[in-house]
Amino acid sequence: MRIVKLDTFLLEVPLKTPFVTALRRVDAVQDLIVRIELENGCCGYGEAAPTLVISGESLQSMQAVIQTVFKPLLLGQSIVNFQALLHRLEQAVVGNSSAKAAVDIALYDARAQLFRVPLCELLGAAPSLLMTDITISLNGPDQMVQDAKNAVAAGYQQLKIKLGGEPALNVERVLAIHQAVPAEVKLRLDVNQAWTAKQSIQVLRQIEAGGVFPELVEQPVPAADWAGLKAVKDAVLTPVMADESAYSPQDVAKLLALDCCDIINIKLMKTGGISGALQVLALAAAAGKPCMLGSMLESSISVAAAAHLAAAYPQQIRYLDLDGPTLSCFDPVSGGCQFDGPQILLNQSPGLGIKEIRGLTPWPLAALPAGH
Repeated sequence: MRIVKLDTFLLEVPLKTPFVTALRRVDAVQDLIVRIELENGCCGYGEAAPTLVISGESLQSMQAVIQTVFKPLLLGQSIVNFQALLHRLEQAVVGNSSAKAAVDIALYDARAQLFRVPLCELLGAAPSLLMTDITISLNGPDQMVQDAKNAVAAGYQQLKIKLGGEPALNVERVLAIHQAVPAEVKLRLDVNQAWTAKQSIQVLRQIEAGGVFPELVEQPVPAADWAGLKAVKDAVLTPVMADESAYSPQDVAKLLALDCCDIINIKLMKTGGISGALQVLALAAAAGKPCMLGSMLESSISVAAAAHLAAAYPQQIRYLDLDGPTLSCFDPVSGGCQFDGPQILLNQSPGLGIKEIRGLTPWPLAALPAGH
């Protein structure tokens, strides 16, 4: 079954409220969509999120590599030679993990449709109901407390709290949220590389001394500071999760060999898609480390792919951070996974189950908006 078309589109979906971290502020999802069509008419969809401050990729760079490198490699090829296609995709260019992820996800979607099974069944599990956390954006303590209360009222039992500079203010934020929500609500801290190892240890020890023991702290130190990450891990009670440090399977192998963290955060935009994520899962399993499955600021297309992967590996993937679709003003996808507050209900239709995507703009290379 040959691949006969590969097209790219721009998807723009406004957020309900701005998404604010220590690294950036975002007001809308603005992602690149890939559609791969087989000769029998099946269409597989994938998505790539531009994150210049993390992956170094822009909409322009992703669209260029997909159209000029990946498209010529794939057109006319048989999807039956699936692993060979994935290998060619990985070897064609260094880096460009988000662009690779979009094509990788689209290939997996198309293959699952060819076998007439949901993507999770292609990966080894039946569709199920999953539960995600929700992100509390970085703001003043009072606003973050109110956002946390609203999230709990909406049914969320895990809150991912964004933190930044000003160590004393971060302690105030966490203690205030802890006091404002029921005791059974789990708090996850996400620092986005904003602290030094010394600051991390000081802040986390103060939080723990205040009687708060977060479920985890995500990437407290800069991505390249592996020694600092390990120092934090060895000095605090809170489990330390690597995110930006654990970018590729190769990074993960080194982090695990040095025992730098307690948990690995897998994101399809980092691993180059599902195929790279499976490599990370195998490495983490061998080391006895659990994983979180997270996402960048993405729509329900690529987040659904991550959810299907999570359903297939429930023993290894113990934490879910797949709230992107619920942060948007609307879901552009009809069919597919259903995102209802903290609940994610996987589709039972083939592949990702996508019937239609609203708001897609065809994107020839020359028509890219400047600055993206």
